[in-house]
Amino acid sequence: MGKVRVAGFGVSIDGFGAGPDQGLKDPLGKRGPELFQWYFPTRGFREMHGESGGEAGPDNEFGRRAMEGFGAFILGRNMFGPAGDDWGGPDWKGWWGDNPPYHAPTFVLTHHARAPIVMEGGTTFHFVTDGIEAALAQAKAAAGDLDVKIGGGVSTVRQYLLAGAIDELHLAQSPVVLGQGESLFAGIDLPGLGFRVTEKVPTEQATHIVLAR
Repeated sequence: MGKVRVAGFGVSIDGFGAGPDQGLKDPLGKRGPELFQWYFPTRGFREMHGESGGEAGPDNEFGRRAMEGFGAFILGRNMFGPAGDDWGGPDWKGWWGDNPPYHAPTFVLTHHARAPIVMEGGTTFHFVTDGIEAALAQAKAAAGDLDVKIGGGVSTVRQYLLAGAIDELHLAQSPVVLGQGESLFAGIDLPGLGFRVTEKVPTEQATHIVLAR
């Protein structure tokens, strides 16, 4: 059985994993993209978007690790589409176009039921309405011996942390201060949950921190 991991999760110096006022025009919230300036210039990100070149150093390596070894993904509702019960309209199929980056069964937590959506590249979105435990059970069954990635957003990561379900966290702490947004660790005692730092790699754009238990 694989692990349950969070990987490549951007966080600000003051602990925010997304900016305020998330919506169709700002899926990461106001200033949210600043948390991923470490990732955008990498070779892996550029290849994902059909471009050549890009940086190939530690940021690229952590970005690659953040998407490899997973047999299933779990996403919060807003990681699939804008808030509301119409899913961004009848033709909405996610933020990423016809070929999302997951390439595996992907389980979306929601209160609004919807039939599965089969996409290019091996991604199928499944919409789970009966809670985080049900989504995790389905994801583990789909992943087999591979890992399950808790892909975000902040609320989803917090719920799985508090449930004691996450084995490892890779945070990319960017040198920005958001001041407001969605706080990742407010009220959460990571040492009390058994986590310790197992890896720390600073780069010009971020400090990559891996915590495991």
